[in-house]
Amino acid sequence: MELILSQKLTMSKTVFFRNYKKHIIIWLLIAIFIAVALKLGIDEKIIVFVTLILGLFTQLFVGLGALIAMIPFIGPLIIKVLAIPFFWLLNGLGYFVSIIAIKKGYSGELMKSRVLTLALLVGIVVGYIIGHIIPLR
Repeated sequence: MELILSQKLTMSKTVFFRNYKKHIIIWLLIAIFIAVALKLGIDEKIIVFVTLILGLFTQLFVGLGALIAMIPFIGPLIIKVLAIPFFWLLNGLGYFVSIIAIKKGYSGELMKSRVLTLALLVGIVVGYIIGHIIPLR
């Protein structure tokens, strides 16, 4: 029984590394970039911005989410706990921006901001639904 379990575990590790090899390499490169940038004294805001841009364009956060979701029982719960507050955070941020924009007289920009926020949230939800209806494999 132990042999079968260890073979399944080994096979799942090899499948994981085969599927996420590019993500792991990118994680390592970004970690090296952060370490070198901090040693060189580059401003932390620039480091965070570059890391976020690289992470978004390389789908780094998707791979990290998949890695976390692979943890039995607790992984999917962690992903849900991280995803739901993201929507609340965007909505709350929209309200704070609205208050500031109304006080400063930027009602046109306020409308554009709220429309963009709504479009982002709808796009995320539609992408999630389509991703579950049409699986990649």
